[in-house]
Amino acid sequence: MARIAAGERAALRQLYEATSAKLFAVCLRILSDREESEDVLQEVYVTVWRRADRYDASRASVMTWVSTIARNRAIDRLRARGPLAYADQVEDLEIPDGAVGAETLLVAAGEAGRLHDCLAELDERTARVIRTAFFEGVAYEALARRLETPLGTVKSWIRRGLAKLRGCLER
Repeated sequence: MARIAAGERAALRQLYEATSAKLFAVCLRILSDREESEDVLQEVYVTVWRRADRYDASRASVMTWVSTIARNRAIDRLRARGPLAYADQVEDLEIPDGAVGAETLLVAAGEAGRLHDCLAELDERTARVIRTAFFEGVAYEALARRLETPLGTVKSWIRRGLAKLRGCLER
């Protein structure tokens, strides 16, 4: 990220090659529209180019940071459609890319094991909602509809669950 912050285009190209397939999958899962997902993906890399100097390695891995940007941009785009334009979840879409996945990188760093252990300490409903929202990239609104539960309730479950996860991970 330091090379990108310094304006090195080759570094951005390397990041794109290493992450674009996974980030496109995140966008596509949220938006269920290929063209919109491509547009959002472009916005993600423009944001990375402009804000690379704000990346803090002590707070998140590079993949986590760019995935968060992609997820947030896709959700923003989904919200811009309006409340009646939400697309159904795409369940059977596989996008093979041959690259090392984000989960593999996390396992290599040892973070996935800790996160898995901490998720296991949560009640099943809260763990499932957090996994769906953050690992599958499902927007809170779509998750609430899927569970037939009020949006505020789903947000509360996630907020309390994340607080418990933070406490567990800080131990």
